[in-house]
Amino acid sequence: MAKKTKKTWKEMSPAARAGFVAAGIVQVALMLAAQRDISRRPAAEINGPKAAWRAAALINFIGPMGYFILGRKRPGANS
Repeated sequence: MAKKTKKTWKEMSPAARAGFVAAGIVQVALMLAAQRDISRRPAAEINGPKAAWRAAALINFIGPMGYFILGRKRPGANS
């Protein structure tokens, strides 16, 4: 069985490089948007402690998406 080796930046195709950079930009943008929203939103409008959501928002795509889906209380929600 052949061992799969990682490609270096120079070995990647231009399309693969562009995809890699685009994914990085999206990831950073989501993280910044989540951090900004956490800063501006009152604690009463967030499910759970702000500090926990700040830490979770630093985890790749999963953290910010989790915050936007689960962390924010919806308008009109009774809790």
